Amino acid sequence: SQTPEALAEDIDYLGKLWSALRERMGDARVGTRVYEDLPLALRALRDLMRPTIEKVRVDSRETLDRIQDFAVQFMPDLADRLEHYPGERPIFDLYGIEDEIQRALKKDVPLKSGGYLIVDQTEAMTTIDVNTGSYLGTRNLEETVYRTNLEAAQSAARQLRLRNLGGIIIIDFIDMVDEEHKRQVIRQLEKSLARDHAKTTVYDMSPLGLVEMTRKRTTESLERQLCEPCPACSGRGSIKTAETVTYEIFREITRAVRQFDAEKLLVLATPDVVARILDEDSTAVAELEEFIGKTIRFQPEEHYAQEQFDVVLL
Repeated sequence: SQTPEALAEDIDYLGKLWSALRERMGDARVGTRVYEDLPLALRALRDLMRPTIEKVRVDSRETLDRIQDFAVQFMPDLADRLEHYPGERPIFDLYGIEDEIQRALKKDVPLKSGGYLIVDQTEAMTTIDVNTGSYLGTRNLEETVYRTNLEAAQSAARQLRLRNLGGIIIIDFIDMVDEEHKRQVIRQLEKSLARDHAKTTVYDMSPLGLVEMTRKRTTESLERQLCEPCPACSGRGSIKTAETVTYEIFREITRAVRQFDAEKLLVLATPDVVARILDEDSTAVAELEEFIGKTIRFQPEEHYAQEQFDVVLL
C-alpha cells in the first residue's frame, strides 16, 4: 500500500507525461517515435526520488543537465535537490557503492549479532535461511534465537530491496517455541517491509519456522542485471570433480575406439585432471590400454575448464 501523498505524486507525474505526449503526437509525422521508456538515470529519479531524500549528487554534468530538465518539467518540487559532484575521487568510491554491490551479490549476509543469512535465488523462488552463527546470547537458547530472528527480519527486508528480489520468497527463521516471539518476528518483518516501494504480502509462520511472502516483480533482480551464468558450470553453482571427469574420459575412450580405428589416443584435459589420472589412476590407465590394445597419452591444457576434455585418435 502507498500513502495518499505518494499516489498524488504519481498521478501528477502521469498527468504531465500525458500532456507532453499529446503535444508530441500533434506534431509527429508517421513513423516517428513519440514515447519510449526513460534511460536509467531518469528512471531512478522517477522511481526512487521521494520527499525524504535530501539530495541527489551526480558526477556527470551532461547527466545532471538531463535530469534537471526532466525534474523541472515533471517533478519541480524536487529539482532544487539535484547537485553536481565535482570531486576528483570517484563518486562510487566516496560512498562505498562498489563494496555494497559486491556484498549484495554474495549469498551470505552477516548480521551484527554474529548470525548470518544465506540468500539463494532460483527460477521458482528465493529462499533466505537464518543461522545463529557464533551468537550465544545473554540469557538462554530461546532468547538467542529470538534476537537473531528479529535482526534477520530487518536484514531480510533490506536485502529484498537491495537485490530487487521478487516473486515467491521463503524465509526460514530459526525455530522458536514462544508464540509471542513468533508474532513479534512477523511484526518486525512487516514493519521493515513498510518502506518498500514494491507491494509485499506476508503470511503466517509455519510450525517449522517458515514464512512465505510475495514481493511484486518490477525489473530484473540485481544479480540478473549485473551477472551472467558461469561459463564453467552453466549456472549450476558447482563443477564436476577431477575424479568424475576422469571416469567420463575413460568411458569416452571406450566409445571412441569402438567407432574409429586408431593406433593410439591423445587425451587433452586440465592439468588437475591429467595429474590425477597419472598419479592415482595409473593402474586403471594400464588396464584400459591392455583392454583396448592401444596406447593412451595425456596432455594438460591450461586454458581448459574443469569439465572440458577431448579424446583425439591418432
